[in-house]
Amino acid sequence: MHRECARQLLLVLLSMCARPATSAGDRYLESIFCIDGEGEAVRPGRLSQWMGVSPPTVTDALRRMERDGLVVISRDRSVELTMAGRERATSIVRRHRILERWLTDVLGLDWAVADEEADRLSSAMSELVVDQIDLSMGKPVTCPHGNPIPGRLPSYGTLVPLDTVPLETQVRVRRISEVAEHEARPLLKRLSKVGIKEGSDVVITARDGADGDLTIVVDDTPSALPVEAARWIWVNGLT
Repeated sequence: MHRECARQLLLVLLSMCARPATSAGDRYLESIFCIDGEGEAVRPGRLSQWMGVSPPTVTDALRRMERDGLVVISRDRSVELTMAGRERATSIVRRHRILERWLTDVLGLDWAVADEEADRLSSAMSELVVDQIDLSMGKPVTCPHGNPIPGRLPSYGTLVPLDTVPLETQVRVRRISEVAEHEARPLLKRLSKVGIKEGSDVVITARDGADGDLTIVVDDTPSALPVEAARWIWVNGLT
């Protein structure tokens, strides 16, 4: 009872002290870091789609960032972080993922809500507080979605998208793509509803056509999942 009261009080205090979400510049740096981490080419059009802003807005922002020495824009319009830009982006992503882990594991928030709240809290907490939160949790290796906290190497090995797994093959969910986190937050709620999370054991029992629903069993519970969603879930086999 006392623990739950303390949790509720902490949530109230955080909501009162939290400043607005991460600055626009930091959001661009985080987005570039994450798109690159997914193995995609970073271009203005992709950033526009990822962040939900107009192409001219992205172009203006990238010009400012290039002027400030944070990015380099190539002739083919691809964008790369400079050493200074990557250092700053790494720090932003690290804070976000540590706070996500804390909000889910310690405060018990839903992982979709935790993603949004981490955006708000990241700019409100000092490095000292974030480091202490990290230490108190035993320095976790990944965020709740299984994406690595920068500087730490998960031990889950080679991963493949869930939609490529053969029928009746049991696999374990290791991470949810950053695409789902940033572009399809409702998907996180859908996955939570069917019980898919980091560490879930999944078996595809049937496919309804090339782009239809998958019939799956998640930790012994039957469910359905669109193929498009399965493409953003990364798994490895069980030995």
